[in-house]
Amino acid sequence: MEKSNKFKLFIGLVYLILICLFLYFFFSKFSFQEITSYDFIRENRSYFVKLKNSNLILIFFIFLISTILWVFPLLGFGSPVAIMGGFIFGKWIGTIVVVSGLTIGATLLYVFGNYFLKDFIREKFLNKYHRLETKFKKSEFIYLLFYRMVGGIPWQLQCLLPTLFDVKLKNYFFSTLIGVVPGTFLITSIGSGLEKIIDKNSKVPNIVDIIFSPDIYIPLLAFFGLILTSIFLRKIFYKY
Repeated sequence: MEKSNKFKLFIGLVYLILICLFLYFFFSKFSFQEITSYDFIRENRSYFVKLKNSNLILIFFIFLISTILWVFPLLGFGSPVAIMGGFIFGKWIGTIVVVSGLTIGATLLYVFGNYFLKDFIREKFLNKYHRLETKFKKSEFIYLLFYRMVGGIPWQLQCLLPTLFDVKLKNYFFSTLIGVVPGTFLITSIGSGLEKIIDKNSKVPNIVDIIFSPDIYIPLLAFFGLILTSIFLRKIFYKY
């Protein structure tokens, strides 16, 4: 138990150090006022577009690796990278790179959790989620796919909970790959829509114009529809 606690403390310290280093190097280059200004966003939008057009494959793989690292070891969640992916690559390529990065990162986090955090997860969460064990035993892939789609659990915990049920790595990978597509596609579509709005407006656009742009309100409505559907389905999924 003492070794386990020391290891958890070590992981927490490493995570904190990585976050602090990232923030230090980022804010040594840019001030908070700069990164929140419209001109900064618009100028960097042009920079990323030129970079993407000159070397799409290189930027694709840099973003892919960054997304993997964002999930593991940095324990980030999907929405920020999905917005950024759509902003840089558009909704189609953005969806491909973000889904790939999230899936690989989540799988690495699952493998890590299986080796080092299994006892801790079992101790903290088995009683709360023991009903899921029966579902996974019935049809591991189908229920894991449904589990990914309905959500309702913080992303990081959602990646680690299957360690309780000894889910096969292959089933985990492919259910994650398919399960995160709907939500990711809608969020990357919003990011892509924001990029188009910024491209067309040299000055800060009115919030009403942004919301009522078809590139924004259509995926936004679809996303809210997905959330409402997920809320309804997860009540059934997690209850029985």
